[in-house]
Amino acid sequence: MSRLALLAACFALLLVCPPVRAAEISGEYLEARSCDVYTGPCFANSQAGLAGREAVMAWKVDDGQWKGVRLCGLGVAIVLNAESTLGEDGVFPMAAGEIKSVILVDQKANKQQREALIDFVRHSANAVIGSVQTVKSVPLSLTNDHLAGKGVFKAGNLAAIETRALQKSDRCCSNESCYYQPLAKVENSSPAYAKTLTYTGDGLDSQWELHNIRSAMLGTFER
Repeated sequence: MSRLALLAACFALLLVCPPVRAAEISGEYLEARSCDVYTGPCFANSQAGLAGREAVMAWKVDDGQWKGVRLCGLGVAIVLNAESTLGEDGVFPMAAGEIKSVILVDQKANKQQREALIDFVRHSANAVIGSVQTVKSVPLSLTNDHLAGKGVFKAGNLAAIETRALQKSDRCCSNESCYYQPLAKVENSSPAYAKTLTYTGDGLDSQWELHNIRSAMLGTFER
């Protein structure tokens, strides 16, 4: 093949397969709610409209920036309280009604980073963030061990999630699956057992402390 023909072939290949754009921002994600997400349809239907109205969603930026602002090592979270069950089962639309939220921003963030984190979380959770009641700066930490199903999130003394891997003994009807999808767009999501899910702050209609429910999701995110 002549050099000219080889160059033409390479150019044509570039047109067909454009370079993959690197992620602008990436990191870890953890959520938990007040209903089972890993469950059978019969159990899920018994909770619909009654449980699952509360949730905590947390992001930790491992690398990258958001709209030109570097956010490496910083975290952000939202706490939700809805009129009805939050989430989608991937088949039937569900109406959560009015949703109120509180945004928790890493206290290590400077003013520019704080604004970027708020914008990022509004974009990432736009379907469920609802009406933001307040924004609080608190110490945030999030670590996920995906192989062990272990996630630990803390937001000062306001909110916390701690999970472990699901076990065979956690099954009730042998028909369990990921009934609900994650509340945010994430990758590599997997369900986990929430040993603890708490919110003790103000700004919402309720506070809660829940233990031992199949309500958590570990994942990663890229934008």
